[in-house]
Amino acid sequence: MEADIFIRFFFYLPNYRRRCKTISKEVQINEEIRDKEVRLIDVDGTMLGIVSGKEAQRIAEEKKLDVVKISPNANPPVCKILDYGKYKYELQKREKEAKKKQKTMEVKEVRLSPYIESHDLGVKANNAAKFLKSGDKVKVTLRFKGREKDYTQIGVNVMQSMLEILGDSCTVEKKPELEGRNMVMILAPKN
Repeated sequence: MEADIFIRFFFYLPNYRRRCKTISKEVQINEEIRDKEVRLIDVDGTMLGIVSGKEAQRIAEEKKLDVVKISPNANPPVCKILDYGKYKYELQKREKEAKKKQKTMEVKEVRLSPYIESHDLGVKANNAAKFLKSGDKVKVTLRFKGREKDYTQIGVNVMQSMLEILGDSCTVEKKPELEGRNMVMILAPKN
């Protein structure tokens, strides 16, 4: 009976801040930290030393902040006193910035035939050069129909003349290889 009254009284205290126990799976906060000893860092970055887990929670409650386990693999684990909501917001902001800086590289395709005319080859090479300038990779595919497959050397010559037209604007990532009825070559932009 007395324990029941104590629990009710404890949860209805006006100054008691209760956080959700499982906000995030990757980071442990407050009551989730069950280590005997932790290396504690204060809000301003000063090292408070090695303290017990309960002591760290008590210090954080006095400051009305949270204890967040930053480095769980260290010995003893490193925890920091901070506002968890603000910490989570900063992490999301950093991830968003990193995503903005990433450049996705697409693979564009240029299709050729073994008996392509020189003007048509020049047009295809110009398209490939545009793709390479924009930072994309180019997959050059040459399709053989019927008995053309017996004359693969003609296809290799067409691929070589395509490389001569492009010049030094690209590097050959994959040399011309026969894959079934297609001869494939992959070009990457020169850095």
